[in-house]
Amino acid sequence: MRNVILIGFMGSGKTTVGFRLSYRLRRTVIDTDKEIEREEQRSISDIFATDGEAYFRDRETMCLRKLLGSTGSQIISVGGGLPLRQENRKLLRELGQVFYLCADAETIYERVKYDTTRPLLQGDNPQEKIRTLLAQRDGCYKEAADVIIDVNGKNFEQIMCEIEEAIV
Repeated sequence: MRNVILIGFMGSGKTTVGFRLSYRLRRTVIDTDKEIEREEQRSISDIFATDGEAYFRDRETMCLRKLLGSTGSQIISVGGGLPLRQENRKLLRELGQVFYLCADAETIYERVKYDTTRPLLQGDNPQEKIRTLLAQRDGCYKEAADVIIDVNGKNFEQIMCEIEEAIV
């Protein structure tokens, strides 16, 4: 069985779906953001503030390369910006079956509006920033994805069922 990889914008449900799916499918779950925080021994916000976004994106690529060497069938949830690099999209495809959890800007805003740990949403007008970033990233997500799951208006059970039905 192949790895199940969850991609999408922040707030699309990757982490929650990943953990719930891991219990259901009896597979381990890996969250690349958590892996990077563990290895760096600091938060993503701290990494962005101290070393910048480019450094963090390099760490994401390193994390994917390391996962290529792991064995077994896992659930892998990746950070929202990870698929932006062409190299990362290629690595994701090599790692397993890629599911894009697609959410619109309004759904995302409702899910993340009180979350102060999202470095890319700090500042004025987070709703506009979400719309802009989502528009910029959607093509990369679609290019990386084997399956696109529309998560708008759906609960986690519905999303997990759609993923299970599509797993090859």
